[in-house]
Amino acid sequence: MASEAPKGVLPVMYNDLEPITKEKHGKLKMKSFDKMPFAAKIHAVPVTVEEIPLLQRHFPIVFTTGDNMLPIALMGLNEGANAFFDAEGNLLDKSVYLPAYLRRYPFMLARLKKDSDELSLVVDPTSDVFDEKDGDPLFDGDQPSQRTQDILKFCEQFETSAQRTGVFVDELKKLDLMMDGEVAIQPDGMEKPYLYRGFRMVDEKKFRELKGDQLRKMNQSGMLPIIVAHLFSLGQIRDVFARQVRAGKGPVTVEELEGKKA
Repeated sequence: MASEAPKGVLPVMYNDLEPITKEKHGKLKMKSFDKMPFAAKIHAVPVTVEEIPLLQRHFPIVFTTGDNMLPIALMGLNEGANAFFDAEGNLLDKSVYLPAYLRRYPFMLARLKKDSDELSLVVDPTSDVFDEKDGDPLFDGDQPSQRTQDILKFCEQFETSAQRTGVFVDELKKLDLMMDGEVAIQPDGMEKPYLYRGFRMVDEKKFRELKGDQLRKMNQSGMLPIIVAHLFSLGQIRDVFARQVRAGKGPVTVEELEGKKA
């Protein structure tokens, strides 16, 4: 395995990264955990194209702004507010499908050397899922344990999906289908709506005006159902807003709404 930790900007949620090695992690065990305290204050996470049809039932799927556009699931509408987890990291609704980005933490694959295409398994050492007493060992003798091999396989599948997501995003750009998004939510009893901006979405008007041959190619490539799922998911924005209100995570509380109605 690798000999030096990756440098540069860290992905969302990760505080540090170091390669898994027998020398450093040989005695460590991974605890099973049913809480995700690292997710409690994350309001959006990256998703892959294969996940969008599953995620659209629970989360709005939008796209980031900037040159490196990517799809994200909104778990809250305000910075630092996650409507699906409590403060301790307990999932409030067990039926919700969680993005793979969350489920792979604290692991991921990273390129450790700029001049190499090889990806290695790395971990966030600040995570508290390891100790030397309880859990599944990361190593079995000198070799990675079955648990570590399963984690590696999951991370490899995620990277493959991420590459396909990049191709999907590139095609959206070529088709010039994207627009700046804006959503206004006006709860009953409030004088002014809450406006949410700072994301991108597929322009429905441009989408409806696509020619038959373009739609046929998109259907054959698998893009069409992904775009439709994205557009359907936007209806979940108001549901996420309501979840935030019930959880007391603003911008307005249940008490304030009830006070306005009284």
